[in-house]
Amino acid sequence: MSAGGAREVVVGIDLGGTKVRAGIAGVDGAVLNELVEPTRRGPELLGQLERLVERLTASVGGARVVATAIGGAGVPDDEEGTFSLAPNLGELDDVGLVGELEARLGHPVVIENDVNIAALGELTDGVGRGESSFAFVAVGTGIGVGLVLDGRLWSGASGGAGEVGYLPIGTDPLDPRNQRRGALEEKLAGDVLARRYAEAVGATGEITAHDVFERAGAGDPDALAALDEEARWLAHALVALDAVVDPGLFVLGGGIGGRVELLPPLRTWLARLGRPALRVRVSALGSAAPILGAVRLAIDTLVTSTEREAS
Repeated sequence: MSAGGAREVVVGIDLGGTKVRAGIAGVDGAVLNELVEPTRRGPELLGQLERLVERLTASVGGARVVATAIGGAGVPDDEEGTFSLAPNLGELDDVGLVGELEARLGHPVVIENDVNIAALGELTDGVGRGESSFAFVAVGTGIGVGLVLDGRLWSGASGGAGEVGYLPIGTDPLDPRNQRRGALEEKLAGDVLARRYAEAVGATGEITAHDVFERAGAGDPDALAALDEEARWLAHALVALDAVVDPGLFVLGGGIGGRVELLPPLRTWLARLGRPALRVRVSALGSAAPILGAVRLAIDTLVTSTEREAS
Protein backbone atom coordinates (compact mmCIF):
# COMPACT_ATOMS: atom_id res chain seq x y z
CA MET A 1 0.00 0.00 0.00
CA SER A 2 1.14 3.52 -0.68
CA ALA A 3 1.38 6.18 1.97
CA GLY A 4 -1.99 7.55 0.88
CA GLY A 5 -3.67 4.17 1.21
CA ALA A 6 -4.37 3.66 -2.51
CA ARG A 7 -3.99 0.13 -3.77
CA GLU A 8 -0.82 -0.38 -5.82
CA VAL A 9 -1.21 -2.00 -9.23
CA VAL A 10 0.91 -2.64 -12.34
CA VAL A 11 0.09 -2.57 -16.04
CA GLY A 12 1.30 -5.08 -18.61
CA ILE A 13 1.03 -4.30 -22.33
CA ASP A 14 1.35 -6.61 -25.31
CA LEU A 15 2.19 -4.33 -28.23
CA GLY A 16 1.62 -6.31 -31.41
CA GLY A 17 1.70 -5.39 -35.05
CA THR A 18 -2.10 -5.38 -35.39
CA LYS A 19 -3.42 -5.26 -31.82
CA VAL A 20 -2.36 -3.82 -28.50
CA ARG A 21 -3.57 -5.66 -25.41
CA ALA A 22 -3.22 -4.12 -21.98
CA GLY A 23 -3.95 -5.61 -18.58
CA ILE A 24 -3.92 -4.20 -15.05
CA ALA A 25 -3.02 -6.40 -12.10
CA GLY A 26 -2.33 -6.32 -8.41
CA VAL A 27 1.25 -6.71 -7.23
CA ASP A 28 0.36 -10.35 -6.56
CA GLY A 29 0.06 -10.87 -10.33
CA ALA A 30 -3.73 -11.34 -10.42
CA VAL A 31 -5.11 -9.65 -13.57
CA LEU A 32 -8.06 -7.39 -12.77
CA ASN A 33 -9.06 -6.08 -16.21
CA GLU A 34 -7.93 -6.07 -19.85
CA LEU A 35 -8.46 -3.89 -22.93
CA VAL A 36 -7.74 -4.60 -26.62
CA GLU A 37 -7.44 -2.07 -29.47
CA PRO A 38 -5.99 -1.91 -33.01
CA THR A 39 -2.36 -0.75 -32.84
CA ARG A 40 -1.61 2.86 -33.77
CA ARG A 41 1.62 3.61 -35.63
CA GLY A 42 4.63 5.80 -34.88
CA PRO A 43 4.17 8.86 -32.61
CA GLU A 44 0.40 8.24 -32.31
CA LEU A 45 1.25 5.15 -30.30
CA LEU A 46 2.34 7.22 -27.28
CA GLY A 47 -1.08 8.77 -26.81
CA GLN A 48 -2.78 5.44 -27.30
CA LEU A 49 -0.69 3.74 -24.61
CA GLU A 50 -1.17 6.65 -22.20
CA ARG A 51 -4.96 6.48 -22.64
CA LEU A 52 -5.01 2.71 -22.18
CA VAL A 53 -3.18 2.99 -18.85
CA GLU A 54 -5.57 5.75 -17.75
CA ARG A 55 -8.66 3.74 -18.73
CA LEU A 56 -7.40 0.63 -16.96
CA THR A 57 -6.60 2.63 -13.83
CA ALA A 58 -10.09 4.15 -13.81
CA SER A 59 -11.63 0.69 -14.23
CA VAL A 60 -10.23 -0.48 -10.89
CA GLY A 61 -11.08 2.79 -9.06
CA GLY A 62 -8.77 4.27 -6.47
CA ALA A 63 -5.65 2.32 -7.48
CA ARG A 64 -2.21 3.74 -8.17
CA VAL A 65 -0.13 2.32 -11.02
CA VAL A 66 3.46 1.91 -9.84
CA ALA A 67 5.04 0.27 -12.93
CA THR A 68 4.22 -0.51 -16.57
CA ALA A 69 5.92 -3.13 -18.73
CA ILE A 70 5.56 -3.27 -22.51
CA GLY A 71 6.30 -6.25 -24.71
CA GLY A 72 6.74 -4.98 -28.27
CA ALA A 73 7.24 -6.57 -31.69
CA GLY A 74 10.86 -5.44 -32.01
CA VAL A 75 14.26 -5.44 -30.33
CA PRO A 76 14.38 -3.26 -27.19
CA ASP A 77 16.98 -0.50 -27.35
CA ASP A 78 17.69 0.28 -23.70
CA GLU A 79 19.86 3.28 -24.53
CA GLU A 80 17.18 4.98 -26.63
CA GLY A 81 14.24 3.57 -24.68
CA THR A 82 12.43 2.28 -27.76
CA PHE A 83 12.19 -0.66 -30.17
CA SER A 84 14.44 -1.17 -33.18
CA LEU A 85 13.89 -3.73 -35.95
CA ALA A 86 10.16 -3.14 -35.53
CA PRO A 87 8.71 -3.16 -39.08
CA ASN A 88 5.31 -4.36 -37.87
CA LEU A 89 5.02 -1.31 -35.60
CA GLY A 90 5.74 1.17 -38.37
CA GLU A 91 9.30 1.72 -37.07
CA LEU A 92 9.84 3.43 -33.72
CA ASP A 93 13.50 4.47 -33.95
CA ASP A 94 12.59 8.13 -33.41
CA VAL A 95 9.98 7.50 -30.71
CA GLY A 96 11.42 7.43 -27.16
CA LEU A 97 8.71 5.25 -25.66
CA VAL A 98 10.21 4.80 -22.20
CA GLY A 99 11.17 8.43 -21.56
CA GLU A 100 7.97 9.87 -23.03
CA LEU A 101 5.67 7.48 -21.19
CA GLU A 102 7.46 7.85 -17.86
CA ALA A 103 7.03 11.62 -18.16
CA ARG A 104 3.35 11.27 -19.01
CA LEU A 105 2.46 8.51 -16.54
CA GLY A 106 4.72 9.38 -13.61
CA HIS A 107 5.98 5.87 -12.90
CA PRO A 108 8.70 3.48 -14.19
CA VAL A 109 8.21 1.98 -17.66
CA VAL A 110 10.23 -0.99 -18.96
CA ILE A 111 10.23 -2.56 -22.42
CA GLU A 112 11.06 -6.04 -23.68
CA ASN A 113 10.54 -8.03 -26.87
CA ASP A 114 6.93 -9.27 -27.06
CA VAL A 115 7.85 -12.91 -27.62
CA ASN A 116 10.28 -12.79 -24.69
CA ILE A 117 7.42 -11.41 -22.61
CA ALA A 118 5.18 -14.29 -23.70
CA ALA A 119 7.95 -16.75 -22.81
CA LEU A 120 8.06 -15.20 -19.35
CA GLY A 121 4.30 -15.73 -19.08
CA GLU A 122 4.70 -19.38 -20.06
CA LEU A 123 7.49 -19.77 -17.51
CA THR A 124 5.40 -18.49 -14.62
CA ASP A 125 1.86 -19.55 -15.58
CA GLY A 126 1.93 -21.83 -18.63
CA VAL A 127 3.32 -25.08 -20.02
CA GLY A 128 6.85 -23.82 -19.40
CA ARG A 129 6.28 -23.92 -15.66
CA GLY A 130 8.55 -26.57 -14.18
CA GLU A 131 10.80 -26.63 -17.28
CA SER A 132 14.38 -25.49 -16.79
CA SER A 133 14.73 -24.56 -20.47
CA PHE A 134 12.36 -24.10 -23.42
CA ALA A 135 11.78 -21.99 -26.52
CA PHE A 136 8.51 -20.11 -26.97
CA VAL A 137 7.84 -19.79 -30.71
CA ALA A 138 5.23 -17.23 -31.73
CA VAL A 139 3.87 -17.28 -35.28
CA GLY A 140 1.28 -14.69 -36.25
CA THR A 141 1.81 -11.27 -37.82
CA GLY A 142 5.48 -12.32 -37.81
CA ILE A 143 7.62 -14.99 -36.18
CA GLY A 144 9.84 -14.73 -33.12
CA VAL A 145 11.30 -16.89 -30.37
CA GLY A 146 11.63 -16.26 -26.65
CA LEU A 147 14.34 -18.37 -25.01
CA VAL A 148 14.28 -19.52 -21.40
CA LEU A 149 17.57 -21.17 -20.47
CA ASP A 150 18.23 -22.58 -17.01
CA GLY A 151 15.10 -20.88 -15.69
CA ARG A 152 16.02 -17.41 -16.93
CA LEU A 153 14.96 -15.38 -19.94
CA TRP A 154 17.84 -15.10 -22.40
CA SER A 155 17.66 -11.99 -24.60
CA GLY A 156 21.15 -12.18 -26.09
CA ALA A 157 24.03 -9.72 -25.98
CA SER A 158 22.05 -6.90 -27.59
CA GLY A 159 18.46 -8.01 -26.95
CA GLY A 160 18.01 -9.63 -30.36
CA ALA A 161 18.14 -13.33 -29.46
CA GLY A 162 15.30 -15.27 -31.06
CA GLU A 163 14.78 -13.02 -34.12
CA VAL A 164 14.45 -16.16 -36.25
CA GLY A 165 12.47 -14.33 -38.92
CA TYR A 166 15.89 -13.31 -40.25
CA LEU A 167 17.09 -16.90 -40.71
CA PRO A 168 18.19 -17.14 -44.37
CA ILE A 169 15.70 -19.86 -45.31
CA GLY A 170 12.22 -20.04 -46.83
CA THR A 171 12.71 -17.22 -49.35
CA ASP A 172 15.73 -15.71 -51.07
CA PRO A 173 17.74 -13.94 -48.32
CA LEU A 174 19.69 -11.96 -50.95
CA ASP A 175 16.56 -10.32 -52.32
CA PRO A 176 16.22 -6.85 -50.72
CA ARG A 177 12.44 -7.37 -50.62
CA ASN A 178 12.99 -10.17 -48.10
CA GLN A 179 15.39 -8.27 -45.87
CA ARG A 180 12.98 -5.89 -44.14
CA ARG A 181 11.05 -8.60 -42.27
CA GLY A 182 13.55 -11.39 -42.90
CA ALA A 183 13.67 -14.28 -45.35
CA LEU A 184 11.88 -16.77 -43.08
CA GLU A 185 9.23 -14.29 -41.93
CA GLU A 186 8.40 -13.59 -45.56
CA LYS A 187 7.42 -17.27 -45.79
CA LEU A 188 5.61 -17.68 -42.45
CA ALA A 189 3.89 -14.36 -41.64
CA GLY A 190 0.11 -14.39 -41.37
CA ASP A 191 -0.46 -12.20 -44.42
CA VAL A 192 1.78 -14.51 -46.46
CA LEU A 193 -0.24 -17.57 -45.43
CA ALA A 194 -3.44 -15.81 -46.48
CA ARG A 195 -1.92 -14.68 -49.79
CA ARG A 196 -0.62 -18.20 -50.50
CA TYR A 197 -4.14 -19.58 -50.27
CA ALA A 198 -5.75 -16.68 -52.13
CA GLU A 199 -3.37 -17.09 -55.06
CA ALA A 200 -4.00 -20.84 -55.15
CA VAL A 201 -7.78 -20.40 -55.47
CA GLY A 202 -7.72 -17.16 -57.46
CA ALA A 203 -9.63 -15.28 -54.74
CA THR A 204 -10.14 -11.57 -55.33
CA GLY A 205 -11.76 -10.66 -51.99
CA GLU A 206 -10.01 -10.28 -48.65
CA ILE A 207 -8.71 -13.55 -47.21
CA THR A 208 -7.23 -13.83 -43.70
CA ALA A 209 -5.12 -16.48 -42.04
CA HIS A 210 -8.16 -17.27 -39.89
CA ASP A 211 -10.12 -18.00 -43.08
CA VAL A 212 -7.43 -20.44 -44.21
CA PHE A 213 -7.70 -22.41 -40.98
CA GLU A 214 -11.50 -22.43 -41.19
CA ARG A 215 -11.45 -23.74 -44.76
CA ALA A 216 -8.78 -26.29 -43.95
CA GLY A 217 -11.04 -27.55 -41.15
CA ALA A 218 -13.78 -28.01 -43.75
CA GLY A 219 -11.44 -30.11 -45.89
CA ASP A 220 -10.51 -27.51 -48.53
CA PRO A 221 -7.45 -29.08 -50.25
CA ASP A 222 -5.93 -25.70 -51.16
CA ALA A 223 -6.22 -24.51 -47.56
CA LEU A 224 -4.67 -27.76 -46.33
CA ALA A 225 -1.82 -27.30 -48.81
CA ALA A 226 -1.26 -23.73 -47.61
CA LEU A 227 -1.04 -24.94 -43.99
CA ASP A 228 1.28 -27.76 -45.01
CA GLU A 229 3.66 -25.22 -46.56
CA GLU A 230 3.47 -23.19 -43.33
CA ALA A 231 4.27 -26.28 -41.28
CA ARG A 232 7.13 -27.20 -43.58
CA TRP A 233 9.10 -24.03 -42.98
CA LEU A 234 8.19 -23.81 -39.31
CA ALA A 235 9.66 -27.30 -38.95
CA HIS A 236 12.85 -26.13 -40.66
CA ALA A 237 13.07 -23.24 -38.17
CA LEU A 238 12.59 -25.52 -35.15
CA VAL A 239 15.24 -27.96 -36.37
CA ALA A 240 17.69 -25.12 -36.97
CA LEU A 241 17.01 -23.60 -33.56
CA ASP A 242 17.30 -26.97 -31.85
CA ALA A 243 20.68 -27.57 -33.47
CA VAL A 244 22.02 -24.33 -31.99
CA VAL A 245 20.22 -23.97 -28.65
CA ASP A 246 18.83 -27.43 -27.75
CA PRO A 247 16.07 -25.97 -25.53
CA GLY A 248 14.45 -29.34 -24.78
CA LEU A 249 10.90 -28.10 -25.46
CA PHE A 250 9.23 -25.88 -28.03
CA VAL A 251 6.04 -24.07 -26.97
CA LEU A 252 4.01 -22.76 -29.91
CA GLY A 253 1.88 -19.62 -29.63
CA GLY A 254 0.53 -16.71 -31.64
CA GLY A 255 -2.45 -16.49 -33.94
CA ILE A 256 -1.02 -19.17 -36.24
CA GLY A 257 1.44 -21.10 -34.08
CA GLY A 258 -1.14 -21.50 -31.34
CA ARG A 259 -3.58 -23.35 -33.62
CA VAL A 260 -3.60 -27.09 -32.84
CA GLU A 261 -4.48 -27.80 -36.49
CA LEU A 262 -0.89 -26.94 -37.39
CA LEU A 263 0.55 -29.70 -35.19
CA PRO A 264 -0.13 -32.76 -37.41
CA PRO A 265 1.56 -31.37 -40.55
CA LEU A 266 4.33 -29.92 -38.38
CA ARG A 267 5.05 -33.32 -36.84
CA THR A 268 5.02 -34.87 -40.32
CA TRP A 269 7.65 -32.41 -41.50
CA LEU A 270 9.76 -32.86 -38.35
CA ALA A 271 9.76 -36.59 -39.05
CA ARG A 272 10.76 -35.99 -42.68
CA LEU A 273 13.62 -33.81 -41.41
CA GLY A 274 14.77 -36.66 -39.17
CA ARG A 275 13.60 -35.13 -35.87
CA PRO A 276 10.33 -36.94 -34.98
CA ALA A 277 11.10 -36.91 -31.25
CA LEU A 278 11.42 -33.14 -30.94
CA ARG A 279 9.17 -32.04 -28.05
CA VAL A 280 6.54 -29.57 -29.25
CA ARG A 281 3.49 -28.33 -27.33
CA VAL A 282 0.89 -25.66 -28.03
CA SER A 283 0.52 -22.88 -25.46
CA ALA A 284 -2.47 -23.29 -23.16
CA LEU A 285 -2.39 -19.57 -22.30
CA GLY A 286 -3.06 -18.26 -25.81
CA SER A 287 -3.27 -14.46 -25.96
CA ALA A 288 -3.00 -14.31 -22.15
CA ALA A 289 0.70 -15.29 -22.19
CA PRO A 290 2.09 -11.85 -23.19
CA ILE A 291 -0.13 -10.02 -20.69
CA LEU A 292 0.85 -12.35 -17.84
CA GLY A 293 4.51 -12.04 -18.81
CA ALA A 294 4.35 -8.23 -19.00
CA VAL A 295 2.63 -8.09 -15.62
CA ARG A 296 5.37 -10.29 -14.16
CA LEU A 297 8.07 -8.05 -15.67
CA ALA A 298 6.39 -4.94 -14.23
CA ILE A 299 6.28 -6.57 -10.78
CA ASP A 300 9.92 -7.62 -11.06
CA THR A 301 10.83 -4.05 -12.10
CA LEU A 302 9.01 -2.70 -9.05
CA VAL A 303 10.78 -5.15 -6.74
CA THR A 304 14.17 -4.34 -8.25
CA SER A 305 13.52 -0.60 -7.89
CA THR A 306 12.48 -1.04 -4.25
CA GLU A 307 15.57 -3.11 -3.46
CA ARG A 308 17.80 -0.52 -5.14
CA GLU A 309 16.28 2.28 -3.06
CA ALA A 310 16.73 0.27 0.14
CA SER A 311 20.41 -0.48 -0.51
